[in-house]
Amino acid sequence: MFNHPRSSVHAYYALHALQHRGQEAAGIVSCHYPSDGPHRTTLRIHKGAGLVTEVFSDPRILTSHLVGPVSIGHNRYSTTGSSNLVNIQPFLVNYRDGQLAVSHNGN
Repeated sequence: MFNHPRSSVHAYYALHALQHRGQEAAGIVSCHYPSDGPHRTTLRIHKGAGLVTEVFSDPRILTSHLVGPVSIGHNRYSTTGSSNLVNIQPFLVNYRDGQLAVSHNGN
């Protein structure tokens, strides 16, 4: 979801609609622009094992933690790789120039 103040809520509903494609885990990363400008952009993540409604069971995750106009999400149903927390997407990394979040289909 892009350019909506509650993009994580839209990502949540998209993941819920796609849940039949993956029922092992789910995650969302949102891009937060603080009031002092986009040069201080941070990415916030929440992910876990279980159904979408289980991973995001606390509504404050979407309304207080995952705030911002841009979000990406992922549902996992593993065809390769083990079923452990390190394989749950999106992946979020910190590097010299900031942060990067990625979600992919595994191929």
